[in-house]
Amino acid sequence: MKFWHQLSIEQITTDLSTDVLKGLGHEETILRQSQYGFNELTEKNKESLLRKFINQFKDFLVLILLAASVISLLIGEITDAFVIIAIVILNASLGVFQEAKAEKALEALKRMSAPSSKTIRDGNLILIPSRELVPGDVVILEAGDYIPADIRIVETANLKVEEASLTGESAAVEKDHATLRNDAPLGDRHNIGFMGTVVTYGRGKGIVVATGMETEIGKIATMIQTLEEDSTPLQKKLKEFGKLLGVLGIAICAVVFLVGIYNGYRAGTLDFQLIQSMLMISISLAVAAIPEGLPTVVTIVLALGMQRMAKKNAIVKKLHAVETLGSTTIICSDKTGTLTQNQMTVVKTVTGAKTFEVTGKGYKPEGEFLLEGAKITIDMEKDLDLLLLGAALCNDAQLKLSLETQTWNIIGDPTEGALLTVAAKAGKVKDDLKAYPRVAEIPFDSARKMMTTFHTMANHEVMAFTKGAPDMLLKNCTQVLSHGTARSMTEEDNRTIQEANQAMSSQALRVLAIAFREFNQVPNDLNPSTVEREMTFIGLLGMIDPARPEAKEAVNVCISAGIRPIMITGDHPGTAFAIAKDLGIATNEDQVIAGQDVNNLSKEQLQESVKYATVFARVSPEHKMSIIDALRINGEVVAMTGDGVNDAPALKKAHIGIAMGITGTDVTKEAADMIVSDDNFATIVTAVEEGRVIFANIRKFIFFLLSCNASEVLVIFLAMILGWPIPLLAIQLLWINLVTDAFPALALGVEKKEPNMMESPPRKPDEPLLSQNMIIMIAIQSIVMAATVLAAFKYGLHTHNDDLSVARTFAFVTLILSQIICAYSARSEYYSTFKLGFFSNKYLNLGAGLSFILLLLSVYGPLHIIFKTIEPGIPELVAMALFAPIPFIATEIYKLFFTPPKSRR
Repeated sequence: MKFWHQLSIEQITTDLSTDVLKGLGHEETILRQSQYGFNELTEKNKESLLRKFINQFKDFLVLILLAASVISLLIGEITDAFVIIAIVILNASLGVFQEAKAEKALEALKRMSAPSSKTIRDGNLILIPSRELVPGDVVILEAGDYIPADIRIVETANLKVEEASLTGESAAVEKDHATLRNDAPLGDRHNIGFMGTVVTYGRGKGIVVATGMETEIGKIATMIQTLEEDSTPLQKKLKEFGKLLGVLGIAICAVVFLVGIYNGYRAGTLDFQLIQSMLMISISLAVAAIPEGLPTVVTIVLALGMQRMAKKNAIVKKLHAVETLGSTTIICSDKTGTLTQNQMTVVKTVTGAKTFEVTGKGYKPEGEFLLEGAKITIDMEKDLDLLLLGAALCNDAQLKLSLETQTWNIIGDPTEGALLTVAAKAGKVKDDLKAYPRVAEIPFDSARKMMTTFHTMANHEVMAFTKGAPDMLLKNCTQVLSHGTARSMTEEDNRTIQEANQAMSSQALRVLAIAFREFNQVPNDLNPSTVEREMTFIGLLGMIDPARPEAKEAVNVCISAGIRPIMITGDHPGTAFAIAKDLGIATNEDQVIAGQDVNNLSKEQLQESVKYATVFARVSPEHKMSIIDALRINGEVVAMTGDGVNDAPALKKAHIGIAMGITGTDVTKEAADMIVSDDNFATIVTAVEEGRVIFANIRKFIFFLLSCNASEVLVIFLAMILGWPIPLLAIQLLWINLVTDAFPALALGVEKKEPNMMESPPRKPDEPLLSQNMIIMIAIQSIVMAATVLAAFKYGLHTHNDDLSVARTFAFVTLILSQIICAYSARSEYYSTFKLGFFSNKYLNLGAGLSFILLLLSVYGPLHIIFKTIEPGIPELVAMALFAPIPFIATEIYKLFFTPPKSRR
């Protein structure tokens, strides 16, 4: 691997056998095209739709259900078999539908590449498709161009490149051809132009050193493709839970089958009919033990959560990401555009001994100037007035209002945009500036770090305004402006200006100075060494990419919720720390780690460092991956937010990737699990809260479904042990599990949030799906429900001359009514249903009503023949209604007297 930034131009032309003036020859480009391939991003083969569908059948519970359907077919129970198969196919289809929303990150990356490039070949400047570029090609760059490949800069004229999407750097980066040290991080490689970044100013020439997947953006594409999707905490828990239920179901089935066969053998009644009967009983138990509706209910509840979150500007692309948010312990956030506005803003100005604070947001030309906290009038401050006039005139940017979005945007360099905006806040807008036409200029260059423009003033004299780095500009000033008049600069003046510059720099502000010089006319010789001297110093302007106002509050909410925010940025450590301190993410500089330091840390050392560090600055995409790896190894559930291309691999690597909807690149949006449509960090906090609510509700309906299923298993098992006829048939159990249970379970999925949801720490990733208290409640409710159903079954036999159809109807109806009533108790693990308000969940009322209607349909009319029940009369219904509430009463008594006090929040 070559580090092109540390090689001289001569070495590069030799290594790549090219010529800076003539470029490559036609025949050579053809040879290299066959060697390196096209300059485009390649895509790995996608999984076919059929393969995705087949993969859905690898789930342990699904395999058990398929086995049960096959056995049902073999012994002639065709209806049962097809019902089971239909449900399995429905669940598989839902899974494929979710996975079919294929990732399009690579297409988005491709869209960032330039369609054509200005290239020198055989000594001629030609325009060719960018995909035909090869290493060694010489490329010409101008303002507005997308850089078509990774190039080594060999010639510049005030070249500046916007790299925020790749490196996280807020301001445009000045490029030059100087050779750099080997360990220069990505953001400091000023002699390299990266594929997909944009030239904002000047022009340049470079040699292509990497194309396609070998570019920095290509490496990001490779990382995105090679990252495997990891299961979410809920997916892992449900998978483990499903295996446990499956093993228990198989064990119970096996025991019952073997006991039945053994009893038949001992009694001398063992024949094919007995084996067939025992197989059907075993299948009934398998159907009863496995909550077939659980995957469907989880999917629907998560989908409903997605809809609620979308209304709150959080667009979730992947269902299980909804739940993962609720268990998040770390939010790793990019700085630029996520925690900050990605709009350079002047926040301080200094003239003489006066320091002015400037209010306002981003590029919106509205704000006030404050002196010691009091609002001032610009007309009363002549020095400040001239400072802002110079900032606006010595400027090539444009400030424009988008009629479509009603937002203010900058065309040109972000730093110049900040100067134009602060001038506009003082009323110096474009129309007013026409009174001072530019008549000449000396462009900026990185050697002298200054720029000068000449303007005709109201008195018809020419005034030259110069802006630049304070240290360079100050050396060329002999006078200072004081109360609107120029006077000789003293040593004390010089010291005061330097101290003001240092004070602003220590606050991570980028500082520019403005000076002027008056001429009778534009000099004939526009040589910087003769023009930019003996100037009058006006003042300083300090700017920063400011924090979003709402981000600070969101960070505080995160901390109170036990979630640790970490800033990961490509920006400089000083700037990153200043923003982090302002937001409350960091309190001291010991919490800041630079990307270069990450390189020097071992894997184990990094794992220790991420336990206390809250700011990672000057990092590359590879660093972000290492940091997230270390956090995951430490057992954290990591959410990563970002908007730039450089964030995409990390978003894929994190448990949940969150992209910004407005400033986010297409690459980032496609790689993310969730998109925040309003770019508001606070929206993430709302999404986390919603995730916690959803997980709590998932636990509620799992409790409900398991207590119901456990009672069904107990009914069958205990009837076998007691030597009774089987109280419930397999098709009846399927109807209960898949239809009548589903509506109340869904309603529990939209239960309102519990109090103080965001004042408790996140649940631990290894925390069981069901708490000990909930397991006890499941045991109590299922045992009492099974006993109640068996009692109703026995009552039906006793009162109707051992008519099995009547007794099974008693068991069937009593079980469904009990489960409907118990759904109300499942609304809270701790609070009494009556304290919550029995009918306060309108969705549960609707779900219970639908389940009751389905119950009536299954025992009245033609359906009762399929379910092998009778049409009960009023006396039978009254008896069943008296049995049904007993499990609910038992559960409520337990909650009232035996729920652990500390759990009653």
